[in-house]
Amino acid sequence: MWKKLLWIAVTLLGLGSIAILSMSRGEQINALWIIVAGLCAFAISYRFYSKWLASKVLLLNDERATPAFVQNDGKDFVPTNRWMVFGHHFAAIAGPGPLVGPVLAAQFGFLPGTLWILIGATLGGGVHDMIVLFASVRRRGKTLGQMVKEEIGRGVGALALISVLAIMIILLAVLGLVVVQALAKSPWGVFTIAMTIPIALLMGAGLRSGLFNVSWITAFGIVGLFFAVWGGQFLGNFPAFEAWFRHSDRWLAWAIMAYGLAASILPVWMLLTPRDYLSTFLKIGTVAALAVAVALIHPVLQMPALTKFIDGTGLVFAGPVFPFVCITIACGAVSGFHSLIASGTTPKMLERESRIRDIGYGAMITEMMVALMAMIAACVIQPGEYFAINTKGTPTEVVAKVSAAGFPVTEPQMADLARNLGEQTMFNRAGGAPTFAVGMAHMFARVSASPTALALWYHFAIMFEALFILTTIDAGTRVGRFLLQDLLGNLWRPLGNTRSWIANSFASMLLVAAWGWFLYQGVIDPLGGINTLWPLFGLANQLLSVIALCLGTTLLIKMGKARYLFITIVPLLFMAVVTFSAGYMKIFSADPKIGFLSGTHSLLETGSGIANASGGADLVRQANVWRFDAFVAATFLLLVLLILIGSAAEWYRLLAGRKRVELHESEFVPLAEVAAS
Repeated sequence: MWKKLLWIAVTLLGLGSIAILSMSRGEQINALWIIVAGLCAFAISYRFYSKWLASKVLLLNDERATPAFVQNDGKDFVPTNRWMVFGHHFAAIAGPGPLVGPVLAAQFGFLPGTLWILIGATLGGGVHDMIVLFASVRRRGKTLGQMVKEEIGRGVGALALISVLAIMIILLAVLGLVVVQALAKSPWGVFTIAMTIPIALLMGAGLRSGLFNVSWITAFGIVGLFFAVWGGQFLGNFPAFEAWFRHSDRWLAWAIMAYGLAASILPVWMLLTPRDYLSTFLKIGTVAALAVAVALIHPVLQMPALTKFIDGTGLVFAGPVFPFVCITIACGAVSGFHSLIASGTTPKMLERESRIRDIGYGAMITEMMVALMAMIAACVIQPGEYFAINTKGTPTEVVAKVSAAGFPVTEPQMADLARNLGEQTMFNRAGGAPTFAVGMAHMFARVSASPTALALWYHFAIMFEALFILTTIDAGTRVGRFLLQDLLGNLWRPLGNTRSWIANSFASMLLVAAWGWFLYQGVIDPLGGINTLWPLFGLANQLLSVIALCLGTTLLIKMGKARYLFITIVPLLFMAVVTFSAGYMKIFSADPKIGFLSGTHSLLETGSGIANASGGADLVRQANVWRFDAFVAATFLLLVLLILIGSAAEWYRLLAGRKRVELHESEFVPLAEVAAS
């Protein structure tokens, strides 16, 4: 009875928090209500919904040996401690989405993004991640493309392989570009991230040797990480040493490519898993510290619940609140990229099937809390400063534009902000990452009386974001290598052999060359690079989730669980509406600020009327970039539409009994038998 009363109280508290956030109009709201709503949603969804999925729908069975034991090869398939697997998985899935996405979506007000994060993560993202991880574990660690081909059909599977690989290349290039921009000429950030590599190698070697248990390895890693983070701020006292870590964006681009290649080829226990595990302490620790800071200083949300920009006339980006709030937030609620990790590295390391619930669902709703913290960070700073940071143009133009929109700000105010942060200017710092750093620094600095606290915490936040995003590149590259080997194996079987060092190295170099080319083009030509890749990131990421949910729906039918189809069909239909409506707007909208084609036409018309040859050439180049965006977006939409049609036809044949149900599942191997051998 007491337990029931406790959960009823938690439910009422969560609903009450959401009601306060939703009904506020004009009055100031404490940011703590967002934290309370998130914690209640976290507790209820994990305790009840994920447990029901594990015990009633998926029927997880700890007596069944996982691929990590059955196919243990010491490189990709390695039984790994549950906390290290959780650390790797969370670090790999928590990329720029939960940090940058909510910050950008804050232009609509704090309410739309907060509601989508709470609903999307618990009912969509958690189910998406959990069912893909379950499917891959039951199929010897196969990738998303392989499973679609086997379970839905060869034609659909071929389309899925091509789509997923193409989308993966774009995603990795975007992730790399964000990291380069965050770390360029930032010795502190480069030092901390560089130090995590030797620390991770020592952790991996120590755990592999069997001489130390995971507790000692963890303690060593935490101490090493603390000194790596703390020591970076003193590099300025040693100019010669600092020069080792002060590099240009081009140098960093090559370094990130080299790191991605090493993480893809080396055994998973040596670098990838311990480094991601190490990064998770900083990620979760910083987010937990943010939650404590919110509880202690209880900041007021300066951004209103809803702004005038829900109609699509936003200063940060153009587009109406639906569907663009879902596309922009991406990983914080539902993310297709998670399906690549859940069918790539993670299923090859799980020791027990019951961990699928902890890692598949648990990591997703942990990321939900990260997204809510990012939303708070964006909304506790003055709205005028928020829009001035994220609006393009000269300082005078930005101040006039933002003030005219009803959010007053002045140039001296922005100059004071930049000086307090230790920056030259905070104008034209669009992209979300600087805004999150400003909000985070404001909250942490309020617990210290030091005049330099704001600048210190701002640069710590920039480094933290770069570390947050970099850990998705290593796992993403390794997963991309699996996908590429699936495709190459159809052309020549030896290239698909993941146990071959030669095949692994060849596929890794091809993949890194593909996303590295896009990354380098973005670095040497920032205008073309960022405008080519970033608009496609959210759309491509959400399209991947549609493919993964198609697979999940097919598996439920084949498992005889058709009565539970609503758990995948509802998020599938919603994400299909979101992605296709957003894709249509991005390609065909008559508003040149939204539509690629109308934007291209507008730029060409403007360019033809400019006498300055270089200025006209820049506009023509930008027009070509948007034309390329339109082509890539249309291609992605067409491929996913064909996958949807093929999947629906397969569901009809299965449900109507016109096709024999065949589960391409590995046979049951008792865990006790494998352990004994």
